[in-house]
Amino acid sequence: MASFRHRIEIHYCPKCRWLLRSAWYAQELLETLGESIDEVALKPDHDTAGRFCIRVGETTVWDRKADGGFPEIKLLKQRVRDIVDPEKNLGHSDQVK
Repeated sequence: MASFRHRIEIHYCPKCRWLLRSAWYAQELLETLGESIDEVALKPDHDTAGRFCIRVGETTVWDRKADGGFPEIKLLKQRVRDIVDPEKNLGHSDQVK
């Protein structure tokens, strides 16, 4: 288990109705990596249309415009895990098909 707990921010466009998607990502990250996460903040961005961005501290792990759409949950968990607890095994999410 990581000794330092991380803060994750999920920035989303409320006009695009992405609150539910953001909350689902937050739930999945907390369920899987909760021991390494101090908090997940849902941050509506009222000024930037179409924004969807996930950050761990100062590091952007996903940006909808730069990465092309929304992440598969498996990939998102891997990217966040690589920052917050690189030694953690994600079980079936780490298996290569």
